[in-house]
Amino acid sequence: MKRLFLPLALAAAMLSARAGNLADQLAIQTWTLRNLNFQQTIDFAVKHGIKELQVIGNHIDPNASKEEWAQKKAALDAAGLRAYTFGVAGTSTDKEKNRRLFEFAKFMGIRLIIVEPGDFRIWDNLEELAKEYDIRVAVHNHGIKSLYGNPAVVKQIIQHRDSRIGVCMDVGWITSAGFDAAKVYREYNGRVFDLHLKDKRVEKTQGDDVAFDTHIGEGQSNYKGLFAELHQSGYSGRLAIETDSGDFAKNPNDFVAKAKAFVEAQGKAPVK
Repeated sequence: MKRLFLPLALAAAMLSARAGNLADQLAIQTWTLRNLNFQQTIDFAVKHGIKELQVIGNHIDPNASKEEWAQKKAALDAAGLRAYTFGVAGTSTDKEKNRRLFEFAKFMGIRLIIVEPGDFRIWDNLEELAKEYDIRVAVHNHGIKSLYGNPAVVKQIIQHRDSRIGVCMDVGWITSAGFDAAKVYREYNGRVFDLHLKDKRVEKTQGDDVAFDTHIGEGQSNYKGLFAELHQSGYSGRLAIETDSGDFAKNPNDFVAKAKAFVEAQGKAPVK
């Protein structure tokens, strides 16, 4: 009995340790794979052991026919993959145009839609649809000059709305806008539904500062602090690997492999 107990105890300890690694929550934003077609994207995800995708319209079009949706969902299912969200999705002041997006999400089994509306008035009908379909909606941020580049604006958007309205926090853009990702995440107070795992460095110029993508962990993003906050808060969402760099997108294999290795090494829960 003693000889059986030790391996079982070791296995339990390994499983317990593994459960605290953020690497298990990795996904991929398929903007990173924008140079690949749908089948190539499936093959890439399988090769890299990533099972959850945040898909863009290049790979699955919300305005396509239901027959096309069914074919692509079947292809994902066959490969053991899941489109867990879609975005960044275009939106309209016309509620019925936005309904198509929610019908698409419902069909695909998507429980979260990422958006970045160009008009604040759009939030009223998105909130109504989120309630009707029981599908969450998260606002994405770009640079400081974009509509949602300042976290204070995002907090104003979400604070008095339904709990299904939250944030898709792009770590790279938060950093390039001059904010600390760990602090911003904490101040969103549980309303971060999704993370874009991206890193950037900012270079000073005579004009505006310029942000450049780096490999994850090689830029100026406070990943050490952010990972600590994710563990502290019990974050259960996904960390979607993404790059805006055209150079990285030409050969996403190296970029994604390094991102996975970084999170595997740095994303372990602190020892108590």
